[in-house]
Amino acid sequence: MQRVIIAGVDRSARSRAAADWATREALLRGLPLRVVHVVPAASLDPVEQWPYRPAAVAEHVVAELVERHPALRVRGESHTGMPAPVLRAVGEGAELVVLGLRGEGGRAGITVGATAAALAEGSPGPVVLVPGPIVGQGPPRPSAGVTIGVDVRDPVGGALDFAFEAARLRGARLHAVYAWKLPASAAASPFPVLEEDRATWEDHEVQLLSDVLRPWRTKYPDVDVLEDVVLFPPVEALVHASEGAELVVVGRRSAPGAKLPELLEHSRCPVAVVPA
Repeated sequence: MQRVIIAGVDRSARSRAAADWATREALLRGLPLRVVHVVPAASLDPVEQWPYRPAAVAEHVVAELVERHPALRVRGESHTGMPAPVLRAVGEGAELVVLGLRGEGGRAGITVGATAAALAEGSPGPVVLVPGPIVGQGPPRPSAGVTIGVDVRDPVGGALDFAFEAARLRGARLHAVYAWKLPASAAASPFPVLEEDRATWEDHEVQLLSDVLRPWRTKYPDVDVLEDVVLFPPVEALVHASEGAELVVVGRRSAPGAKLPELLEHSRCPVAVVPA
């Protein structure tokens, strides 16, 4: 099967930002791009379809992308059905699927749309969720790197592969963030933790992170890695790290569980969710 990147689009500005991000990634990886628009079976009123017919949305996006990136290998296609299951099906075997964090049909006040949430939780391959149009404006900052959230006790190898490769392709630093917590007995104690005890525990956690990353450091010797062990909740640590990153990578199994939507909602850059 041909390696390909898929961009899910609709008529929203967020999906245009996702298509822009997917375009840059396709050019970076030397892969073709497929622009996919899913039309619900119960189509909209013709007046609401202006200025694009549903079947022409992908064609318009492709035309815009080719005009800006003549070297891009891209094609558009339209499908009928529910967006999440259709994108899961067409994305099976793809290098990655890219879409906006919320589409044109989202309710006001909802940051993470139903399609984005469904793919983050159940895509067969990596999915990148792009938060908004600001991401698609201009090239990424040269100093921007890739951040990965690591659970040293349950690491996701696919996420580490994805993050190291993304950093290598960009010539960027990889920021490996591990959010640890105090032992349960210490956290429950009414007395302050002694500094020497805290330092001993933290040194142990630092060693665990180093041990987890060692095989990937060997595999990717050219990638500069910053190992960061922080005493914060995982979501808070990754949201903070996202402020200076081009991409945040999390493994679906080691993502912050039920708090994954919170990470998606507050991240300041695109988030790649990689299945175990």
